[in-house]
Amino acid sequence: MGNTDVKKTKDAGFLSKIVHQQLFIPIAALLILAVFNLIADPSFFKITMGVSSTGDPVLSGYLITILDYGSELAILAIGMTLVTAASGGQDISVGAAIAIAGSVILRVLCGTNSRPDELQTSVFVAFIVACLVAMLFGAFNGILVAHFKIQPMVATLILYTAGRSIAAWINNNELPIISEPSFSYYGGFIPGIPIPTPFFIAIICVIIIALVLKFTNLGLYTQAVGINEKSSRLNGINPVFIKFLSFVILGLCVAVVGLIKVSRFSTINYSVIAKDIEMDAILAVALGGNALSGGKFNMAASILGAYVIQFLTTTLYKFDVQSDALPAYKAVVVIILVVLSAPSVRAKLSQLGKKRHVKEVA
Repeated sequence: MGNTDVKKTKDAGFLSKIVHQQLFIPIAALLILAVFNLIADPSFFKITMGVSSTGDPVLSGYLITILDYGSELAILAIGMTLVTAASGGQDISVGAAIAIAGSVILRVLCGTNSRPDELQTSVFVAFIVACLVAMLFGAFNGILVAHFKIQPMVATLILYTAGRSIAAWINNNELPIISEPSFSYYGGFIPGIPIPTPFFIAIICVIIIALVLKFTNLGLYTQAVGINEKSSRLNGINPVFIKFLSFVILGLCVAVVGLIKVSRFSTINYSVIAKDIEMDAILAVALGGNALSGGKFNMAASILGAYVIQFLTTTLYKFDVQSDALPAYKAVVVIILVVLSAPSVRAKLSQLGKKRHVKEVA
């Protein structure tokens, strides 16, 4: 074998390693979107300093929008990744659960008056109550999946169907409005800080889950249960508890996003809030290269995938794609990712790569 052949072999091996990295898919998708927007309209990347409704300087632009709304999705992707890895299924009720969490926050803050002049309690107390309620609904889903062995999508279909009605019932079908300016900080901007607050909230959530995965066995146990539930049980792991816990953690993530959502407008629209966000969360997990059938996962890839999904959504809006048509475009991406992640497809692609490499060496 000559030097040229050796070099080709090394290059092919290096390229193969890069392609097989889990972060390759979301990074590649991000680069494709970036290049497309750069060619179609370079102003997409323009960031300007504007003024908020309160007169404070804030950054604006498509990239800031991606950072802002992508942070909501990144927080949800944390919980959805754990649920997918442990149960081999997805929670389709997160949008409805966000409506419930947001409704609870407004109910606690408003009390019996849907238009209070001042908050009836602190936002922190309202958020804690929302966390408990969201975790309770997460626990409900978790029991159905872990204990009663119901498929995750079927189990969460109950809350998906009834959740928004429950959210409306919590506030007696009224639309509460918070007039306190400080409440808008969580979904908007903190005075003096030009970067959207949701981005900082997402960073806090990412740091917390990173520490949890580093200093506990949650990640290891979750993957073990997702790969082989029977084997994990033989090794002393309780699969029922791990699945249950993953849904409860997703409930916590839902509560955080619920706070951000209702803070953006200081009110709630039960039928519209977080509409179709469950599809984006699932797509973020898939785009991160995580198998939707469960098992091994990469949290960083899912979080990056969330921002890529928001990049895609913002790009589609930029080019005047109707909001009703967005799910269709995203569904195509889901189909492509699911097909590419299928073991049989990956095996065939690997064989084609090997054959091509052999021909090049020969």
